[in-house]
Amino acid sequence: MKKLLLFLSLIVSFVVSAQAQMAKDSLRSHAFSLGVGSSHQLDTYLSPQNYEGIQISLMRETLRMTRLAERCISFQTLWQGTFSHTSNATNTTKDWGGMISYDAFWHYNWTPTASLRLMAGAGVGGELGFLYNTHGGNNPAQGRLAIDLSASAMAIYRFHLGQQPFALRYQAYMPVLGVMFSPQFGQSYYEIGQGKLNHNVCLSQPANAFSLWQQITLDVTLGKNVVLRTGYLCDIKQSHVNNIKVHNRSHSFLIGYVRYFRLADRKQASSLIL
Repeated sequence: MKKLLLFLSLIVSFVVSAQAQMAKDSLRSHAFSLGVGSSHQLDTYLSPQNYEGIQISLMRETLRMTRLAERCISFQTLWQGTFSHTSNATNTTKDWGGMISYDAFWHYNWTPTASLRLMAGAGVGGELGFLYNTHGGNNPAQGRLAIDLSASAMAIYRFHLGQQPFALRYQAYMPVLGVMFSPQFGQSYYEIGQGKLNHNVCLSQPANAFSLWQQITLDVTLGKNVVLRTGYLCDIKQSHVNNIKVHNRSHSFLIGYVRYFRLADRKQASSLIL
């Protein structure tokens, strides 16, 4: 637990200090998206069976430039909330799950052409959630808690069809180092609550907790600064620690909107440059 608290304090201090480097006059975008799709889940702490069903997600994203590296570094935040309802192959048992996560990324920006922006960097993030199995038993629920450092990359390509502007974007990030909570196989949460810990805070990296988040979106400008966003989200989370295998692989269709503005004068911007 001390390792987890130390890691969390370092991340919070880093994010707070980086916020002070925001360029106050830079163009900013705020996006909201709703995702609906499928989820394939396994958690051997609760059941050895695979579960499949629906997943609904909400996502809020902000993106803006900073003063770092002569304004070549952008800052992105992602808030995500997901809810899943899945069942086993015989439809006799259900899983109910929920998760909230936050990620902050710093990307170095290149513009090889006027239409193409390439971005690469790193981020920090955390997630908190649960999975409940209706079969019951001594351990009917599983908690989720993880904090990690990630590698991230993004590409944005702007083009026109006739007079209509579009923006095609792809982003992927993968956690490379972090810490996560996990009970031992067969260990009850009552034991953990009584202070009987047994290596429940684990170091995570791609070899034991491979995860990959990918999103591709198409933005269509509808008005002066209002943009419709559609896309596809693939979110793969899996781990194998403390003799427990966990995965949640989801595929979702996204729809949402984006707004652009500057904070300097609180007026909407006239050009979309992010």
